Amino acid sequence: MSKLDRYDLRILEALQHDARISNQELAERIGLSPSPCSRRVKQLEDDGYINRQVALLDRKRLGLSLTAYVLIGMDRHTPERFEHFQEEIRRCPEVLECCLVTGMDADYQLKVVVPDMEHYQKLLLGTLTRIEGVSSVRSSFVLQQIVSSTELPLNHLRD
Repeated sequence: MSKLDRYDLRILEALQHDARISNQELAERIGLSPSPCSRRVKQLEDDGYINRQVALLDRKRLGLSLTAYVLIGMDRHTPERFEHFQEEIRRCPEVLECCLVTGMDADYQLKVVVPDMEHYQKLLLGTLTRIEGVSSVRSSFVLQQIVSSTELPLNHLRD
């Protein structure tokens, strides 16, 4: 990992907040001229600090009003079982996150977004419980989202 200086950190913070910012505005905001600012952004991309830029959509406006956290237990803890599960779960567009977890009575935690309970039931019974090796499924539904951010904390990188 190359050393990030204060300009790099300010660029990363600004782009996390709004990736559509123009290079001119970004340069003014962080205190550089446009050419060096553009070179730094390119270098941050080349070094892998910036993976991609995306548009964040409003899920409620798109009719995706139900969010569930789903704990999945597996019947056997073998590499083949886990690989198969992971291949299958990557095919589910409703699954926004899938994490292999420890410290719970589950092997995986999923974050699922669907329009409603009917769609969740179809996903649960038509897909999740049909994946070979799945032995248990426990679901929790979000009542209210208190914090939602895609911005990573960078404070630990400051001198």
